[in-house]
Amino acid sequence: MTEEGFCYAFDPQACEACAGNCCTGESGYVWVSVQKIPQMAAFLGIGTDEFVDRYLQKVGYRYTLREKRVGGEYDCIFFDRDRRRCTIYPVRPLQCRTFPFWDYFKDHEEELRNECPGILHH
Repeated sequence: MTEEGFCYAFDPQACEACAGNCCTGESGYVWVSVQKIPQMAAFLGIGTDEFVDRYLQKVGYRYTLREKRVGGEYDCIFFDRDRRRCTIYPVRPLQCRTFPFWDYFKDHEEELRNECPGILHH
């Protein structure tokens, strides 16, 4: 798959062999829009208040997914290491849906190639 303005392509099939590099590693923020919260909570079969309390952290005026520490790394709260899968994939945040086509990687393609086995020359 390709995206206009990016000089690389992405092969989603590579996700099958990957250890979930985009969902693990350094600590960081995965922003969740307020509009998406009810949909995510419904997918999990819980109320929005419980979803916010259990899975989100407020940073300023925004919400980010919580992380779980695994050894010296951090995993997204919804990443299942055993299955190497996102447990909320159908309702994952926009930030996850648009990976690896982030503006940041336009100038940091080498970093992306080191992280993601699905990056192809375009």
